[in-house]
Amino acid sequence: MAMELEGRIVRKLNVQTGTSARGAWAKQDFIFEYQEGNYPSQVCMNVWGEDKVKELEKYQVGDKVKISFNLSSREYNGRWYTDVRAWRIESAAAPAPVQDAPPVTQDDPYASSAYSSPLDEDDLPF
Repeated sequence: MAMELEGRIVRKLNVQTGTSARGAWAKQDFIFEYQEGNYPSQVCMNVWGEDKVKELEKYQVGDKVKISFNLSSREYNGRWYTDVRAWRIESAAAPAPVQDAPPVTQDDPYASSAYSSPLDEDDLPF
């Protein structure tokens, strides 16, 4: 199940790297704060893979972001471990205002009534 939260990056932990049977890997944990009701909540999230670690590098502590993530848990030696893996990070800064479209002029071939569709109203393709 994919989920999304908006909040800010509070802390970035050191990048961890290693080699497994599948090859080299990279992981970075970070602390994310979001508003839940009247109180802020924090959660430790992570990104896996060199490309995702580089994506996280673009954001600084304090940046407002929108995080898409998955939750998963696994059991090891009778204990359960939960993973909060971010798979998309986007800036949550306010979008730039949209400017009004320019007025349609007669230079626009689609604005003229002389334009006709390749299919006339009576020529339905079915």
